[in-house]
Amino acid sequence: MKIQRLLSIMAPATPMMGLAALFGILTVAANIGLLATSALLIASAALHPPLAALSVAITGVRFFGISRAVFRYGERYIAHTATFQILYSLRVWFYSRLEPLAPARLAEYRSGDLLGRLVADIDTLQFFYLRVIAPPVVAFVILIVMSWWLAGFTTLLSWLLVIAFLLGGVAVPYLVRELSRGDSQALLAERAKLKAALVDTLDGITELAAFHQTGRQAALVAAIGRQLNRCQSKAAVLSACTEGLNSLVVNGAVWGTLVLATPLVASGRIESIYLAVLVLAVQASFEAIQPLPLAAHYLEESMAAAHRLFELADATPAVEETGKKDICPSGFDLSFSNIHFTYPGETQPVLRNISFSLPAGKRLAIVGASGAGKTTLVSLLLRFWDYQGGSILLGGHELRDYQPEELRRYFAVVSQHTHLFNSSIGDNIRLAQPAALPEQVTAAAKSAAIDEFINTLPQGYDTPVGFNGKGLSGGQRQRLSITRALLKNAPILILDEPTVGLDAITGQEVMEAIAALMTGRTTLLITHRLTGLQQMDEILVLDQGQVAEQGSLKQLLAKQGLFYRMWHLQQDIL
Repeated sequence: MKIQRLLSIMAPATPMMGLAALFGILTVAANIGLLATSALLIASAALHPPLAALSVAITGVRFFGISRAVFRYGERYIAHTATFQILYSLRVWFYSRLEPLAPARLAEYRSGDLLGRLVADIDTLQFFYLRVIAPPVVAFVILIVMSWWLAGFTTLLSWLLVIAFLLGGVAVPYLVRELSRGDSQALLAERAKLKAALVDTLDGITELAAFHQTGRQAALVAAIGRQLNRCQSKAAVLSACTEGLNSLVVNGAVWGTLVLATPLVASGRIESIYLAVLVLAVQASFEAIQPLPLAAHYLEESMAAAHRLFELADATPAVEETGKKDICPSGFDLSFSNIHFTYPGETQPVLRNISFSLPAGKRLAIVGASGAGKTTLVSLLLRFWDYQGGSILLGGHELRDYQPEELRRYFAVVSQHTHLFNSSIGDNIRLAQPAALPEQVTAAAKSAAIDEFINTLPQGYDTPVGFNGKGLSGGQRQRLSITRALLKNAPILILDEPTVGLDAITGQEVMEAIAALMTGRTTLLITHRLTGLQQMDEILVLDQGQVAEQGSLKQLLAKQGLFYRMWHLQQDIL
């Protein structure tokens, strides 16, 4: 089943794979022809015939010698071209399966493990064609042709070749597969563990150093490395034993050919000059089955890699693509009615009976303690998760009726954790609108009050930001996030803790930049910092997944309820 799925994914490269297999067959055939004609030339020359009698053999040696090099080059070139097409097809297929799982389902996996599947496991499958599919095809064709040719001398030689091919091409690979069963999965698992541990180490190197735990983490990585070395050593021993068994089969077939052909030469049924031809031709034909024992190992490794890919690719997305196409909202108002939501595997609801309305162009702040369900509301709006009960309307249409990709076109998000790619500032801004003109990017940056800073950099908008914007401060990263949102120019704005991690002054500056962004847009502000709420039309207070209070800033302070206590507690801290 896995093999069929892999072949269907690799279908675009099928013509190239077939052509590469043909060149592989011609390469082995040319090698057989080269050794056979060389033997014929030497054996004939020993009888001192006229030079003209050797011309055919001489021409054959030249032809096969040159053609073998040409065919081998063509086979390698075409096979690697096919391999690149296969890798391309696999990566596109896997990413297309991965994208619907983000971000909800991917949160279950470690980033190092995901990276290992996306890179290492797919790279492992490049050998599926080169080492698993092509070699049996080449060996089968060579066996058929050589058996037919040897039968012209005696059927015993044909049966000898068939038996030797079955031993070297079937029995030895089967033995290798049985001995390595499970080892390939263990090898890939250890590689994935090592990658995950290294990613964790690099991401947390500052914390490890601060708490004097670098030695402990290094010991953990070293232990995983030692286990990986043991798996690799076992694979190397198996490979060496395989080569030994393969040589034993080849040499046995050569000796068998001598034993069977010598009496025929002695009786005159075969001319003496053909004895060396038969022996060397049989020996050369085993080039076709030399890759087969390792093909079993690569098959096991490929199936293990395919299992890891299919396991993730077959995961059910948190949100099904059930929406209708071509829905045009009548406006950009939002309405929540009795929303219930529980994360999969959990028993305690995160949201219960959430109801509120946000008219188009108005501003609503949702506040509450950490874990109150604020960010979950954002995830529901963007259809990262689907609510289990209640109704959310956007412009009069149920949120589930929108295709997720179409729905997200109406939202611009300034999140608490702005991810910046290791590219230029301009490229990171254009993530919101790849086709944006330079003047549009500049206008958005000016509105976010970061254009002046960008122009002070050595390369301006072409300045690299480093890994996740390491070269920028938290406030600058947030301003770039605001610039993205301005460039996208979506009608609904979601601000998810936009000032988290920033000092009071920087947070105030970011909120001032956001004020321009909110103009004319339906705005939803998610925050636990009760600053900048004066410019909000309404405030919703969440407590343990439920609406505790609702009203304007003035009204909530006058109630002297939960919001009042939160407000004064934060003012006292400040």
